Amino acid sequence: MRKSTLALVAPLTAVALLAAACGSDDSDSSSDDTTADTSADTTGGDSGEASGGGNGYAELEAAQAGEYDGTSVSVIGVWTDNEEENFTGSLASFSEETGIDIAYEGVSDFATLINVRVEAGDAPDIAMFPQPGLLGSFVESGDAIDIGEFITPEDLAENYGEGWIDLATFDDTLAGVFFRASTKSIVWYPVKAWEEAGYEIPETWEELTALQDQIVADGSTPWCISIEDGDNTGWVGTDWVEDVLLRTAPVEVYDQWITHEVAFDDPEVVEALDIVGDIWLNEDYVFGGTTGILSTWIGDTPTPMFAEGGPDCWMHRQAGWIIDFFPEDQQEFGVDAAYFYLPSIEEADYGKPVLGAGDLAGAFDDRPEVRALMQYMSTPEAAEGWAAAGGFISPNSGLSSDAYANEGDAAQAEILVNATTLRFDASDLMPPEVGAGSFWAGIVDWVEGQSAADMLAAVEASWPS
Repeated sequence: MRKSTLALVAPLTAVALLAAACGSDDSDSSSDDTTADTSADTTGGDSGEASGGGNGYAELEAAQAGEYDGTSVSVIGVWTDNEEENFTGSLASFSEETGIDIAYEGVSDFATLINVRVEAGDAPDIAMFPQPGLLGSFVESGDAIDIGEFITPEDLAENYGEGWIDLATFDDTLAGVFFRASTKSIVWYPVKAWEEAGYEIPETWEELTALQDQIVADGSTPWCISIEDGDNTGWVGTDWVEDVLLRTAPVEVYDQWITHEVAFDDPEVVEALDIVGDIWLNEDYVFGGTTGILSTWIGDTPTPMFAEGGPDCWMHRQAGWIIDFFPEDQQEFGVDAAYFYLPSIEEADYGKPVLGAGDLAGAFDDRPEVRALMQYMSTPEAAEGWAAAGGFISPNSGLSSDAYANEGDAAQAEILVNATTLRFDASDLMPPEVGAGSFWAGIVDWVEGQSAADMLAAVEASWPS
């Protein structure tokens, strides 16, 4: 286990992720139950002040002067379909201005493909990593380059909170730049049908449970849930477990679980998975039952909420980007769809935790044009295109809140502001063979019938020594 790498997780505070994701520091987030997790000022810059990069961005300046015209940079990431269009659209102005051709490839089996490509000596110039731990493994192997040679922490500190910089640093090597953030602890619902049915937003777990039962009594199904995502199948389930664990155990348990100081089959983790199972494994609660969970592609999961004859399922827990996969005529936030915070379970003890995540760029080649694109992706200007398209939150605090396309993205920031604890996706910070390996695969085994205790024991046995 890369102990020195993974140990970065524990000190990450809520504000370190919160303020950077919001892109604003003018919200009043104080509350009586705010702990040390939300007390540090790590915004890394003032809202709306786009610096265009640090003073040391020589390659970016040279690129903008046309010195690398005719060169190309290859990029691989997980974004496909609408997300691919939004990402490449965000970089289009850079490509046009500099003459650098950006060849992006979106792949569903990113974790597998990037390993194969690197081992074969065919690594892309840049990869967009959804799991910091996976990038850390390439730092350890010597394949990923030290971007601190041309983007210093001081450069990043102009627009990034300390937590984002720490998450991209492995064994004192700055290896990446975060491009996108997400708020995961939200539940989507179809606004018009919801209001017609007279349903109310649940504020507690007890109210959520009562709502589930009411929807069943009304002859429908509460949840739209599925996990099929090619080689990435299973991550939806790990997200649920992480969200519940933050609601049922001290945050220290969550942090120690990531670093393997708390075992995977610890009773606290087993309890969290059992609570998830109360929903997932109840055939009355999930559209299509466990068969639907296993066989429906994640992008199609929310579609039944907008069925022509009325919702076939009413709630979908997923990050803000999922709105890009709603039917095209059902994507207006607040009119067609909206979301609420996934309620706390033991709020008196653990407050209102929020699970977040992000995607960071790491580089495998040190050519000047690669440096220039990496530098550009650390500027607020690089995020403006996707922010305007919607379904996107930038961790760059230099991006003005006015850049966002809709209230939905702004509302995610509100959820972050109200968080008493916020933590990064645990499976993305674990060793890749566990977080994106045995844990993801274990979710499939569990949905297929393996007990929570046995599945988690199997994941525990897979942890590298």
